[in-house]
Amino acid sequence: VIYPPHSKLTDKEKTNICYLSFPDSNSGCLGDTQFCFRFRRSTGRKVSLCCFLDQLDRDLPVYLKKDPAYYYGYVYFRQVRDKSLKRGYFQKSLVLISKLPYVHLFRTMLKQIAPEYFEKTEAFLEAVCSDVDRWPAPIPGKILHLPIMGIIMKLRIPTYRDKPGTTPIVQNMHQADAQISLALPTVHEVDLFRCLCPVFFHIQMLWELVLLGEPLVVMAPSPSESSETVLALVSCISPLKYCSDFRPYFTIHDSEFKEYTTRTQAPPSVILGVTNPFFAKTLQHWPHIIRIGDIKLPGEVPKQVKVKKLKNLKTLDSKPGVYTSYKPYLNKDEEIVKQLQKGVQQKRPTEAQSVILRRYFLELTESFIIPLERYVASLMPLQKCISPWKTLEKAGPQLTSGLKGDWIGLYRHFLKSPNFDGWFRSRQKEMTQKLEALHLEALCNENLVFWSQKHTEVEAVDLVLKLKNKLLQADREQLPVKTDTLKKLQTHINDIILALPDDLQDILLKTGT
Repeated sequence: VIYPPHSKLTDKEKTNICYLSFPDSNSGCLGDTQFCFRFRRSTGRKVSLCCFLDQLDRDLPVYLKKDPAYYYGYVYFRQVRDKSLKRGYFQKSLVLISKLPYVHLFRTMLKQIAPEYFEKTEAFLEAVCSDVDRWPAPIPGKILHLPIMGIIMKLRIPTYRDKPGTTPIVQNMHQADAQISLALPTVHEVDLFRCLCPVFFHIQMLWELVLLGEPLVVMAPSPSESSETVLALVSCISPLKYCSDFRPYFTIHDSEFKEYTTRTQAPPSVILGVTNPFFAKTLQHWPHIIRIGDIKLPGEVPKQVKVKKLKNLKTLDSKPGVYTSYKPYLNKDEEIVKQLQKGVQQKRPTEAQSVILRRYFLELTESFIIPLERYVASLMPLQKCISPWKTLEKAGPQLTSGLKGDWIGLYRHFLKSPNFDGWFRSRQKEMTQKLEALHLEALCNENLVFWSQKHTEVEAVDLVLKLKNKLLQADREQLPVKTDTLKKLQTHINDIILALPDDLQDILLKTGT
């Protein structure tokens, strides 16, 4: 069943969704399980709603911008014994498909509607859809109230202006009417400490592997553990965007299975979350494998675990741990490990542990990227001949991070990764747009009418057409220009036209574009 009924999915997309919506039979997920997956959109599809979401995309932090090539699937799966059914079990999944990576929001929403849907008929989904139709646009930075089956979810989508690592608190309001309101502390974050707890001694090495876009497999007992761990890994380099593909839950039926498991070429730059024992054999040539047991929060301090040799990973029964021969570039930060261990001893809430861990990753990523940010800022638009390494030594990470190690080696490796490519492209686009905006400001401050009177009619007409194009470009590319500047420019255009002969005026005033 698909709601709303007019939603179009290709056959390939439907097949992918069907296989990804159920845990592998070996997972044995009894009761209710929630997880998430990500799949490629079929090519050649018409893109709807795109312009509208693109405008909103502009104000999002880079790591929350949607990727037009992928959809997310958020799943609520129920499996309970039922003797009246032929298989002896009731097995059903309710799946929400979206382009938006708001894991926590959609997880909360499914928790509200799925249990009731399993008890009721399809008409219930219709009621849910009519609630969603009343939702305001997902505008970043605004407090949004989203009604869903008698409850109002209150939340705020972050903006790129937010200081990284801060989450403005959404207060729970006591409303005068009878509707219960549910304040969401985040729309997209996962419980970082709980997810990374099984590999907590290797967090810094995992940060390096994710930063460098290395091929990573997470082998877990169930889709909820595999998807949460993959999402936690991807988020650990925030505020940088992870630019390669990642699959929180990946199955042998996936349309990219052959492409990602082939041995004819090196493993691609992706992070895969898998649960099927078959992958232990298929992916044993991958360089970095994380094996996770059931995610339980430790009651006592976890024991120090060494990185394991890849050749010891033969089956999914292998002990939990990180299997790799990777040598980290940076020396190990013992401080964070001690801090988190102390938290476990003092029974510190997992949310508080996650905050500490998220701040640690943020500081590590920022101390890594700040020298590159400074370098690029100095590069645009004039100084093009600086050697990046000299600049890095002067403005290097020693300023913001006390960690010793081969930072230069880490940068060299990073420059070859898709994450560097993605970061640099977005910086380049920002800088180009900034230059365009500065050019527009400069044009506004010129006496253009005086200029046009000193030149031929042909040149004046040419200037008008160019300025009109500038205005169109500012609108199309959403350039960071003040509205006053655009109004001023429009006035300049009108003044130049009015100074021209009548026949030309008619032509130029008629051509809106």
